[in-house]
Amino acid sequence: MAGITSAPFRVLCREQGPGLFVSEMITTRALVERNAKTLRMIRFDRGERTRSIQLYGVDPEVVGRAARMVADEGLADHIDLNFGCPAPKVTRRGGGSALPYKRRLFRAIVRAAVAGAGELPVTVKMRKGIDDDHLTYLAAGRAAAEEGASAVALHGRTAVQHYGGVADWESVARLKEAVPDIPVLGNGDIWSADDAVRMMKETGCDGVVVGRGCLGRPWLFGDLARALDGDPGRARPNLGEVAGTMARHAAMLAEWHGSETQAVMEFRKHVGWYLKGFEVGGDVRRGLTTSASLAELRDRLDGLDHVQPWPDGAEGPRGKSSERSHVHLPDGWLDDADDCAVPGMAELDISGG
Repeated sequence: MAGITSAPFRVLCREQGPGLFVSEMITTRALVERNAKTLRMIRFDRGERTRSIQLYGVDPEVVGRAARMVADEGLADHIDLNFGCPAPKVTRRGGGSALPYKRRLFRAIVRAAVAGAGELPVTVKMRKGIDDDHLTYLAAGRAAAEEGASAVALHGRTAVQHYGGVADWESVARLKEAVPDIPVLGNGDIWSADDAVRMMKETGCDGVVVGRGCLGRPWLFGDLARALDGDPGRARPNLGEVAGTMARHAAMLAEWHGSETQAVMEFRKHVGWYLKGFEVGGDVRRGLTTSASLAELRDRLDGLDHVQPWPDGAEGPRGKSSERSHVHLPDGWLDDADDCAVPGMAELDISGG
């Protein structure tokens, strides 16, 4: 969700219903070195509570320092450790979804984060493993609990699956059985509130984590709150209401970044997600994604058919969906699962992923 869950989008989501809304993935090396871009990325809106920051790291010492910095300087109220990212720029350095394979290194990172965070809760997000021959989630879940993690979230895919295929919800159930002492959260293919209810019923998990399901759908969190309360009501905005949310989202980005140009460029990726399922021609979509100013974007949004109702095909996959042929890993990464050495050049100096 890098480049997506910045403060403006989190505000839109939080307005719809309760939940824990986590920052973009932040690199621990960049944080402890006070990289200017990273420090801008960890800003929270004044009304955000609980403030949740997602950290990525490969070196236990650096991760511990970053967690201590977050706690000592009051930068957030909760730390989420990302061991689920499948991006090649992360896994080829041994991070993200590649890291739990190194059992001792994984433990050391979680231990360092928990120690550094002090009273702040630390949670762990991960995938099933690298591929079906290198599944790690059960051992990693137990290790995370033993090292003091407050909860563990599982995306029911391996790294090689990336975002393709169908998420394996049965793995969430198996993890819940293996880790009874802390909450287990399920992730993967939650495109609607009813998907979340079904996952919890089928797996026994304690809650859900939503990623791609909220792309262009900030109102999903209101639906989730209603569904978990047994309320059948669901948000079904017409195209005019969606267009209004789009315009507000872009304007909030401009205010947040202090740059209209940066905002409209960043917003371009959101256009297709917001409009999924609606009958909007290709020329109109291209016009929206090439708008050079907020005024031009608003003018094009005003030209949409505002009375068009919520379409039947609005739910379902959005964002990346293809599988990968292989996972990019450091040389010799699979040779020894107990090797605790930190790979050379492991820590990225920029955030994202």
